[in-house]
Amino acid sequence: RLRDTPEDICFEATANAIALHPARPLLAAGDVDGDVYLYSYSCTEGENRQLWSSGHHLKSCRDVAFSQDGQKLFTVSKDKSVHILLVEEGRLETRFPKAHSSALNCVLPIDNHVFATGDDDGALKVWDLRKGDAILEAREQEEYISAMAVDGNGKILLTASGDGTLGVFNVKRRRFELLSEPQNGDLTSVVLLKRGKKVACGSSEGTIYLFNWDGFGAASDRFALRAESVDCMVPITDSIVCVGSLDGVIRAVNVLPNRVLGCVGQHLGEPIEQLAAAPGGRLLASCAHDQKVKFWDVSALGGLVVDDYRKKKKKGVPLRALSRKAAGSGEDFFADLRDEAEPETAAGSGGDDSD
Repeated sequence: RLRDTPEDICFEATANAIALHPARPLLAAGDVDGDVYLYSYSCTEGENRQLWSSGHHLKSCRDVAFSQDGQKLFTVSKDKSVHILLVEEGRLETRFPKAHSSALNCVLPIDNHVFATGDDDGALKVWDLRKGDAILEAREQEEYISAMAVDGNGKILLTASGDGTLGVFNVKRRRFELLSEPQNGDLTSVVLLKRGKKVACGSSEGTIYLFNWDGFGAASDRFALRAESVDCMVPITDSIVCVGSLDGVIRAVNVLPNRVLGCVGQHLGEPIEQLAAAPGGRLLASCAHDQKVKFWDVSALGGLVVDDYRKKKKKGVPLRALSRKAAGSGEDFFADLRDEAEPETAAGSGGDDSD
């Protein structure tokens, strides 16, 4: 039987990190026990398959990322190590056991030879696999590096930090460029939008900060969501991002004009750890504290037209459901998103994909 989305994948421990392969229906996940898994996923019922697992990390696996050619999988851990696994067989190809002096938090492949890592103390390293060592080391930020992004040329690397700053580094020249002024709360995520002309950062305060590409010193705009936090963020189109929050809700947000478009899905009451988008912009995957990876159909987002005209929001109206699974199993997960308990049903709720 064909489904709109693949079935949930369940884990024995909480998955902290997920990544979707750039070309094939493969999902990598790292969990709090330090194990790394590769699954193939399918919209045909019963067709999700675990292909391999790797238990090389001694502590929690904090981030996973596929290389751009999809042949390697980078994983980083609280045990301070970086592992590079071959995607086909899951074999450990390269290992940097004491890559940083602190626990690692994130990893970002820049090209097929160069990748960046960030740790809990605000240190950044850029590595070149041809040299087998770091080619840039910097500690410009005071708190953990939560997320990284790089421009299309692999030249400018951006780092979001728990100290509320956005760091800018020149990979080609191997140097630190500048630090933004601190924003309110931890910066938790960073993505490029509007063909690379805008940068959006999520914060633990539930605000999205926007920066112009040539103006990283200060935010050009800010947009407060009615959400406890923005813990992770992934671009779906040039203007639309999906954001995961502490309340377990995945919101679709349009940037410039700034609008919350609605709810794509949810892990009821479970903080969302990470989001990943499949190539082609049809599927989104999410992992949360419920030890599940769920998939969401986000194909409708590409066709949404967002008007500049802002209607006055009525209080108590729930988020619009943007996918068939976005209203859960009839449980009113909108209740805590309302300012007033106004009984309203979300359009498009129901369907046979109950969670």
